[in-house]
Amino acid sequence: MKNWLLERPEVRSIRCGASDLNGIARGKRVPVRFIDKILSDGMRFPLSVMNLDVWGEDVEDSPLVFEIGDPDGILRPTERGFVPMPWLSTPAALLPLWMFTEDGNPYDGDPRHALAAVLDRYKALGLTPVVATEMEFYLVDDSGKEIRQPKSPRSGKRRPGAEMLSLRALDSFDLFFNELYDACEAMDIPTDAATSEVGLGQFEINLMHVEDALKAADDAYLFKMLVRGLARKHGMAASFMAKPYEDYAGNGMHVHFSVVDKDGNNVFADGSYEGSPILKQAIAGCLKGIKDLALIFAPHGNSYQRLVPESHAPTGICWAYDNRTASVRVPGGSLKARRIEHRVAGGDVNPYLFLAAVLGSALIGIEDGLTPPPPISGNAYEQEIDQIPDTWEDSIKTFEASQFARRIFSERLIENLVMTKQQEHHYLSELSTEEQLDLYLDTV
Repeated sequence: MKNWLLERPEVRSIRCGASDLNGIARGKRVPVRFIDKILSDGMRFPLSVMNLDVWGEDVEDSPLVFEIGDPDGILRPTERGFVPMPWLSTPAALLPLWMFTEDGNPYDGDPRHALAAVLDRYKALGLTPVVATEMEFYLVDDSGKEIRQPKSPRSGKRRPGAEMLSLRALDSFDLFFNELYDACEAMDIPTDAATSEVGLGQFEINLMHVEDALKAADDAYLFKMLVRGLARKHGMAASFMAKPYEDYAGNGMHVHFSVVDKDGNNVFADGSYEGSPILKQAIAGCLKGIKDLALIFAPHGNSYQRLVPESHAPTGICWAYDNRTASVRVPGGSLKARRIEHRVAGGDVNPYLFLAAVLGSALIGIEDGLTPPPPISGNAYEQEIDQIPDTWEDSIKTFEASQFARRIFSERLIENLVMTKQQEHHYLSELSTEEQLDLYLDTV
């Protein structure tokens, strides 16, 4: 790990940080000359830092703060190692960390450890999830009272409307996308195709399938950080907020996943169009988890503005073959590559909690041998089916009481997340619509 720095003597400072429950990086800026001590001994943060609210404030009445004296945990480098920060004006590196307790055990309030625990359960069964995420975001001019699409650096004009799959829209921001792809390569984030989406200045970039879901979550977490930072470098904002514009589609973060056995065989595929019994079990688990885990998929007050009918986001709890109105979709293509697409989450999620929730739900379906209902056909918005929770308050209460959630997440993490969201719910009601937009736009 130290060799990375030795090969880059121009790097003068390190950002040492970990993801809190909102997916926001919390950490310190350190001169490079002090990095040896951090690599050997770690870095000390209060445990409570992992569940600050979206404003970065302590959670009131949290047992981690005054009740037990706000003790420290030890942050240690993840296996990711150093990554460059190409959006900054001077050479710098980010060192991703995760939290451990004084006795050396993983801190079970850390979202990255939550995902690692789910993956350990797959490993015990001789199984490995293969995961790819789809990252939607808006490029935004937020310099005025109202947000709007940014001017094209090429023409100096604003796009008059949404342009689905428009090459012109992509070319309008060619310099930004060229730099973004170069930065992803430097940061080892495996990016695939970019497309323009249905919103004003909305784009999607797919990250490629990897056989390490922790890396996939790291990639998504770092990608969000990179896109927001690089957009500011280009005089814009980038937003993964679930619904920045009232009249246009929201941002989603979809995940595609399959599961391979120890010999590398896709256990979702059996040569048939329908897919294997294990595929159906995983689908059933995903469906069973949607209500209980809605707080993971829609973690903020703004998230629920995205989950409305006819808005390119699912509202019904159902599954289908190659049907984008369903919340869980089996895409078309090669029968050997049978996989599940989970379409519920917004772009504002914590990638670690999101993948833990999806993969954990699928695993419960496999472990319990669950059977899904028949797949739907046609428009899911028009069918009499169970609905995804449509209020933040309901999602908080359901998650707090859920036994299903407790099969995936630790009691500590559930308690911390519920207290965080209860506090955010309380204080968000005091903000105007404009203040809420300013809060979420490029924070989540």
